[in-house]
Amino acid sequence: MADAAPALKAFFGPQSVAIIGASEDLTKFGGRLFKTMIDFAAGRQSVREIYPVNPGRKTVFGRTSYPSINELPQVPEHVGIVLAADRVLHALEDCAARGVKFATVMSGGFAETGSAEGVRLQNELKAFVKRTGVRVMGPNCNGFANFTDGFVMTNTSAVQGKRDVAGNVAVIGQSGGLAQVNVMWRAIDAGVDISYQVSCGNEADIDAIEFAQFAVEDGASDVVLMAAESIRSGERFRALAQAAAERSKPLIILKFGKTEAGRKAAASHTGAITGADDVADAAFKQFGVIRVDDCNELYEFAKLLRKRRLPRGRRLAALTGSGGHCVLAADTAASLGLQWADFESTTCNALGKMLPSLVGLANPLDLTSAMTGSPRLFSDSLEVISEDANVDVLMPILVAPTLVGIDELVKVNERVAKPVAVLWTGYCPQDNAITVATLNQRGVPAFRDARMCLRAVRTTVDYADFLQRHARQPKTASRDLPADAVARAGALLSQSGRVLTERVSKQALAVYGLPVTRESLARSADEAVQAAEEIGGAVALKIESSDIPHKTEAGGVKLNVHGERAVRAAHDAILASVAAHAPQAKIDGVLVQEMTSAGVEMMLGVTRDITFGTVVSVALGGVHVEVLKDIAHGIAPLTHDDARRMVDSLAGRKLLDGVRGAPACDVEALCETIVRLAWFAQDFAGDISELDINPLMVLPRGQGVRVVDALIVKTNIS
Repeated sequence: MADAAPALKAFFGPQSVAIIGASEDLTKFGGRLFKTMIDFAAGRQSVREIYPVNPGRKTVFGRTSYPSINELPQVPEHVGIVLAADRVLHALEDCAARGVKFATVMSGGFAETGSAEGVRLQNELKAFVKRTGVRVMGPNCNGFANFTDGFVMTNTSAVQGKRDVAGNVAVIGQSGGLAQVNVMWRAIDAGVDISYQVSCGNEADIDAIEFAQFAVEDGASDVVLMAAESIRSGERFRALAQAAAERSKPLIILKFGKTEAGRKAAASHTGAITGADDVADAAFKQFGVIRVDDCNELYEFAKLLRKRRLPRGRRLAALTGSGGHCVLAADTAASLGLQWADFESTTCNALGKMLPSLVGLANPLDLTSAMTGSPRLFSDSLEVISEDANVDVLMPILVAPTLVGIDELVKVNERVAKPVAVLWTGYCPQDNAITVATLNQRGVPAFRDARMCLRAVRTTVDYADFLQRHARQPKTASRDLPADAVARAGALLSQSGRVLTERVSKQALAVYGLPVTRESLARSADEAVQAAEEIGGAVALKIESSDIPHKTEAGGVKLNVHGERAVRAAHDAILASVAAHAPQAKIDGVLVQEMTSAGVEMMLGVTRDITFGTVVSVALGGVHVEVLKDIAHGIAPLTHDDARRMVDSLAGRKLLDGVRGAPACDVEALCETIVRLAWFAQDFAGDISELDINPLMVLPRGQGVRVVDALIVKTNIS
């Protein structure tokens, strides 16, 4: 992805701008838009000129109005368009002819309507962009706000009033009301100031990913919040996440469309199609993107993350004057997988000298009524605890602090290097105007509720873990494959029909280093007996036919067959059963295959997601995947660390460690197999629609894995 910051800098902070459709009628979009723009820009120097364009007026709010873009005294860098949908393209053509670089189309009536006419108009707009190179935001959008440079192009009342302070949190959304009110306005109201806010609508050209890329690359934003109904390109989103990780900038997303009803609503609202939600969830985890479930969680988590203080671990220390809050914090932290630090002896000694004997030195630390009459006891105790090497995150708990106590807390927060997450459950008795938002405005991450506070801590801990893993991973994945692997596997695919037999599927996978069972195709009972003797021991017999992908249902599988007589009987029984089940099927023969030793059955699969592309899945075999839905996904290509985290996320993961006397399994070999399967799937992404390895037998540690059965279905190219 090309750098977005230089390209979009003039979009957000143009030196001259025009509004086609500007009006003085505040009941109209064009009136509210123009009034909001000039009011917001008052006293700011980032935009020299804002021109109204309206052939029906001489002036708009005291400014000279021009009949067309061609009559303006200079070429505006950015043009806002508020016209009926069928007049938009003509206005854009005038912009292109005048040399305008950017345009924002607020007008609705395009693809979001679902009508043939709306889709046609949006397709014409896309063609215009491709032909002229003019960059367009929208249509059907509510514009943007640039707090960093003091410029807005939006009609929302959410930016009215005093908004002089620019923050370091960017908000990118496709919906206007949700992104501007539910996220931006509420974030500012909570004390989290904003750098940029975008409501990009239908995304006919510039989309949420490109705007987020700008925010990641631009120095004004340290955290990027996204509210997305759809992700237009999984590949570009992955590049965005990579850019954010390289800069240690948290990317937090609220992704709609979890349910079927949600997906239908998203499609009707944006004209977009969303991918499967479980795949999106897996992609976010793999890419280090923080997913939230509601609008408030976006800015609540940003409170702590925007400070750019990342913990070394998950050990907390809390202190308060309320014993009940200690119990609440202890229970909540435990439910979120956080730990309470054991204080170092030096910490205990220092606290012991400061605190009365009635105060126990437990963590969370209850200062009890000893705080009464000792205004510095809380801050001094916090200072001592902050120096403890066993403490990764500080959690001061406030109930009814004094003004002096609040000032001291702000000073401590400025001095310490560790993350500080304040839980303030009450009020300031001396001044009710001093609130949690006040603390956030003064740079202290503060929360009203224990669970939200500790969830923000857990999210910050997890993000720090991700950055450490990301730093360890090689920038380019190495591939331990023969030079001709792609050609050899490709030949096997091209020589087969749409459905590959088990044997050919496994041959293609073996080229990529996946361990497969020893086997031989028999075209007669005598050949089956000979093959079984060469393999030795018990064998499995399976029908081979591309017309019968599901062999068991056709009676085409016999397991644990031993001895000449049994092999002949199994061979003949398979042919008879298959002939009755599928008399028209073309039979290649009977596959004679080694029986694998005891292990744990797994399933590996490959599918294509409409958004993120090639998806590799892993699950425990048998009923675990069919009934319990215990399955993990990863987006190809995968690293060994990705594969390990997929396996570790399974609910049945402990089965691989050995239970009830069973030996521990070769998890390292399993992870290596997942990585190699991802290489194969990525290399042949355009050729394969489905791939199943079921079962993959994971053998005892040191013995590897075996692909016991496999099925590859090629893309049906008409």
